Amino acid sequence: MRRFCVILVMLLTVPALLQEAGAQSRSFKLGQWTEIHNSILKQLNRSYVDSLPLDRIMRSGIDEMLGSLDPYTIYVPEEENEDFQMLLSKTYGGIGAIIYKKKGENVVINEPYYGSPAQKAGLVCGDEIIEIDGYPTKELEAAQSSDRMKGRPGTTVVFKVKKVRTGDTLDVPIVRERIHLPDVEYVGMLDDTTGYLVLTGFTEGASKEVKEGFLKLKDMGMKRFVLDLRGNGGGLMNEAIEIVSLFVPKGSLVVSAKGLDPASCREYHTSSEPVDTLMPLIVMVDSGSASSSEIVAGAIQDRDRGTVMGTRTFGKGLVQSIRPVAYNGQLKVTTAKYYTPSGRCVQAIDYSHRNEDGSVGHIPDSLTKEFRTLHGRVVKDGGGITPDVKIDSPTYSRLVYSLVLSGVIDNFVIDYVRHHDSIPPVGEFSLSDADFEEFIEFAGTQDFDCRSSAETLFDQMKEELEKDGLSDSLKEELDALEKGIELDKAEFIRLKKDEIVPFIEEELAVRYYYQEAGVQVRLKYDSQLHEALTKPVVEI
Repeated sequence: MRRFCVILVMLLTVPALLQEAGAQSRSFKLGQWTEIHNSILKQLNRSYVDSLPLDRIMRSGIDEMLGSLDPYTIYVPEEENEDFQMLLSKTYGGIGAIIYKKKGENVVINEPYYGSPAQKAGLVCGDEIIEIDGYPTKELEAAQSSDRMKGRPGTTVVFKVKKVRTGDTLDVPIVRERIHLPDVEYVGMLDDTTGYLVLTGFTEGASKEVKEGFLKLKDMGMKRFVLDLRGNGGGLMNEAIEIVSLFVPKGSLVVSAKGLDPASCREYHTSSEPVDTLMPLIVMVDSGSASSSEIVAGAIQDRDRGTVMGTRTFGKGLVQSIRPVAYNGQLKVTTAKYYTPSGRCVQAIDYSHRNEDGSVGHIPDSLTKEFRTLHGRVVKDGGGITPDVKIDSPTYSRLVYSLVLSGVIDNFVIDYVRHHDSIPPVGEFSLSDADFEEFIEFAGTQDFDCRSSAETLFDQMKEELEKDGLSDSLKEELDALEKGIELDKAEFIRLKKDEIVPFIEEELAVRYYYQEAGVQVRLKYDSQLHEALTKPVVEI
């Protein structure tokens, strides 16, 4: 008995001692690091040949330190707090418009939001802002122009505007408002029975928007609901929990968090009554669906409440909390990992091995574990949520990416609006062959990389051959190959017409009929969604 008691005491004491030793070790290391850090700065301040750029040293040092932990732990100094809050809440004081600005030219209204102060004041795409409160915009950078447009709601900003339609120049006073970019981008019926909702974020109030949209669709006769989370990078965890609560019984486990601090370890259950637990549910995801999107998709999948379709999600299973730091700064720090109801950790195994778009790379089966859904289906961890039904996302040529990212399509659309007062309603509008030829002609005047993927690889191969000293001996063969794959810019754009036209139509629809119209155009060409609607769903 005595031996048993001794062993029991040891079993109870050793973990506590180890924990205490670990804490002491961490404290010692922290003290050591602080002392070394301060010592180096003192020596630099005393001995360095030039004056120290302390602001730059401090910021780069902090960023490098945090960057060695994970991609999501960041420092936000006081002067960046407003922009940071805008990212978190999608809310700011301003006029509600996207602007376009070339160096040395006036600001151009690119896209006013529907119902915004800009729209109510009559600003349209193509209007030029010559002055902001008397200050010439030609002398400003795009960010400086944007900053001057923003301000406290209720204050007035005066623009000198050159109108795109008439060419008249007039002063336009606009009272700034609180601009909130809604998380629900679109709500509508895809057919007589299928309701569709696009959710782009999880800021405060997102769950309320989803609930209102769902009930609206139900009143319109919806019998099947599609929740589109593609490209949704996440946001507030509590909003994700509230969205899940709309579709599962009260008290259901949605997600659990586990971290070093016991206070960060807890389970999150639904606390309100659902609006519908029976309607067939499809959740669309892709490699851009992250964080709170993965909480929603994982919970719906693990509880067998709906069918997740698309491609594997991003793989961000980390919980961040905002902590105040000295001089009114903030630290967004990773405090825990989260786990789906079946016990899966969504976080990618390795931060560094990801695809080009940042999503999870290939995970060997040997590194994954199996878990069970509520009804016993097998699901796996390893990073991200693997859909129940895999449907590949559409792929685009290098040319299309170049046209979009270099602003060629955007510039063409602004130019198009200058010369066309209107376009037909969205359901009737399509880009004509003549319009597309106008685009080809316009693109010919723009500076962008129009090489095909084959030409890019060829250029890389030539560089390597030159390094190896083989280019001269293969000159004849290389010249013949280059001639064979080289395409005229206009010829290449015509070849990719089917890929390019949807992008132009969507942007034009947004300029004339606002954001919702752009989604309607996108739906017309959404082959991934069209395929999803033909697939069977999980039986509840």
